[in-house]
Amino acid sequence: MKLPLVLLSFATLLLANPSVCLPGEAASSTSPSLKEAFKDCFLIGAALNESQFTGRDARAAALIKKQFDSITPENVLKWGLVHPQPDTYDFGPADRYVEFGQSNGMFIIGHTLIWHSQTPHWVFHNADGSLLTRDALVTRMREHITTVVGRYRGRVKGWDVVNEALDEDGTMRSNYWMRIIGPDYVQKAFEFAHAADPAAQLYYNDYSLENEPKREGALRLIKALKAAGVHITGIGVQSHDKMDWPTAQQLDATIDSFANEGLKVMITELDVDVLPAAFRGPSAETSLNAKLTKDLNPYTNGLPESVQQALAKRYAELFSTFLKHRHQIARVTFWGVTDGNSWLNNWPVRGRTSYPLLFDREGHPKPAFDAVIGLATRAHLE
Repeated sequence: MKLPLVLLSFATLLLANPSVCLPGEAASSTSPSLKEAFKDCFLIGAALNESQFTGRDARAAALIKKQFDSITPENVLKWGLVHPQPDTYDFGPADRYVEFGQSNGMFIIGHTLIWHSQTPHWVFHNADGSLLTRDALVTRMREHITTVVGRYRGRVKGWDVVNEALDEDGTMRSNYWMRIIGPDYVQKAFEFAHAADPAAQLYYNDYSLENEPKREGALRLIKALKAAGVHITGIGVQSHDKMDWPTAQQLDATIDSFANEGLKVMITELDVDVLPAAFRGPSAETSLNAKLTKDLNPYTNGLPESVQQALAKRYAELFSTFLKHRHQIARVTFWGVTDGNSWLNNWPVRGRTSYPLLFDREGHPKPAFDAVIGLATRAHLE
């Protein structure tokens, strides 16, 4: 079997790593799938857009069915889409998403119940524009969570209950939830979600948790929730990664810290940005926005082979760490399916040509895919 050059450079690493999973039957074929290669390690997921789970994008739908055993919706379960007006729910797209997951035997994630972004103005305001009282917003939160989680009770297996409640320094973000309700809004969201579906797994989800100040803030939040008797089963480490961040040591410390609190760790929004940084420091803050320039968009005609190989090496480094922690990690989910539908084409610079995933714009596996599969199929290197 002829291996891609990038895999040969990892032979020593793989042979020395006893945590690498043995290949599944399908992983040893000429067309391996991610879900088969990692079936004894953790779930492999992808975030889906509406064209994919409705089948309008038939090529992507087929790729998803072959490669992934868990799915997350990019948008259709966010408040602004599923509950756009006070007395109006639009469950059509969300129903299709859940039906797609059920018909294909996938572990279905609900994303996300409470977030500061993509939440309509009316949620926090009275008809005259004034802010709701604490009691009124708590009531509004309870009604939304009870309705949405209750509709999919027993079918959506895990929920990102609260998304991105922390600032980079680990303090609570000053959003409307915090300003009106106070810091216990997180606790109430989890309580309402657990009441609506006691069997569902409930997660807190955030980015930059590999940075110590934010990680420590998340740990304080989780400890407070547990002390209050709140049902929280996992932490979502988004992993919107760079070519040089996070380090393996940062990732090790992050996974161990949350696992030591008794939580399952999920890698929930994985991608690797190969483009020049528009802002200093790692972040996935959706409000960031920079002007498109040639320097920030250097690969409009395709990714150079040297960068393809560097990306493959980076993904191999990340998955080597994930595999080392496979008893602590329950799921690794990519934020998107192919490069063409990645959010990084439009964030934080609209109109860029980005290459952050394992499949190219035509749905073909990239060298990074071979590198990741190669880690799971260690037996072929021996």
